[in-house]
Amino acid sequence: MIPIYSQKNRIKFIVVIIALIIGAATITYTNILVSKLSEREQELVQLYAKGLRYMISAPSDDNIVFIEEEILSANTTVPVILTDENENILDSKNIDIPQHIADDPEKVNELLQRQIEKMKAQHEPIVVPWAEGSVNYVFYKDSDLLSQLRYYPYVQLMVIACFALMAYFAFSYSRKAEQNRVWVGLAKETAHQLGTPLSSLMAWYEYMKASPKFENEPIVAELWKDIRRLEVITERFSNIGSVPLLRDENILQVTQNAINYLQNRISSKVDMQVVTTFSPEITAKVNVPLFDWVIENICKNAVDAMEGRGSITLQLLLLGKSNIAIDITDTGKGIPKSKMDSVFLPGYTTKKRGWGLGLALAKRIIDNYHQGRLYVRSSEVGKGTTFRIVLNR
Repeated sequence: MIPIYSQKNRIKFIVVIIALIIGAATITYTNILVSKLSEREQELVQLYAKGLRYMISAPSDDNIVFIEEEILSANTTVPVILTDENENILDSKNIDIPQHIADDPEKVNELLQRQIEKMKAQHEPIVVPWAEGSVNYVFYKDSDLLSQLRYYPYVQLMVIACFALMAYFAFSYSRKAEQNRVWVGLAKETAHQLGTPLSSLMAWYEYMKASPKFENEPIVAELWKDIRRLEVITERFSNIGSVPLLRDENILQVTQNAINYLQNRISSKVDMQVVTTFSPEITAKVNVPLFDWVIENICKNAVDAMEGRGSITLQLLLLGKSNIAIDITDTGKGIPKSKMDSVFLPGYTTKKRGWGLGLALAKRIIDNYHQGRLYVRSSEVGKGTTFRIVLNR
């Protein structure tokens, strides 16, 4: 059977590829704009430097006024600092000087010197020949507009990524909420449907118990066991959707009881055993009917994987001071690495019959209702699989 949501990884991959293409296109286009604007600003500074050179040899005062007003003053965005050949500051333009130091020449000079260091890191200074063989330097850096434009696509991508994450979590929450409603509805309806035949079986049990014909018949005792089991199953389904009551239970005894029930209802060629490395009195917080359901689902899957022949070992371990682990190891077919992430998905099954809900239910019971963990600890094709349940003490 093809598992539900089996294509979600492929869809996610396609979405990521499209997002990367959009991001790369945005950055590339913005970098082209930045490059063009940077060239324009360099031309503007070059023109500023040429204006300074021309002022040295200008034939008339009118030309100097024209250069001052139309060329030098035209630069209103690019930060520029003019120095002599020893880098002593002669003039500055478009440098933001805080008001609290504007009247302190020494602090202003320190600020401009720091700006010069930043300008050196961005661009080589322009050399302006001056009088008597000396030179001046024009230092400059990118305008605020160019700097903002340079980082704009990255800010834009971060904003898009944030919205994408919000949308993803919103979608995931919505889907989980919808799945929860389906689970709860299915469970409640199943519990309701079990009520009628269970009542009938109870009546038949009472009849057989009171009838002399069935006196000392072992079938009556077995019927009672199955009725009790149906009551437990009904309780399990009724608990789905509500907050189950967790109690401190003797985890070794609870696990052993679950195995004892299963042992008589599976193939006699399957050997089941429970081993522990800690004191038999150790407890864990569990809801017994739901926990039994988990053990039953995992072990039945193991029996199917072994085709009714092999062994299942449940090993109980202490994990630190606050957790208990139960490793359920079978000698079945194993799970391919490519399928390990799919075994807990609703609808995943390798059997010809069944809906593939057993492990999905088991994981939901442990992860959501017991605040623990259920996962595939290890698996090797042809040798077997180990599932690990982690519970709180």
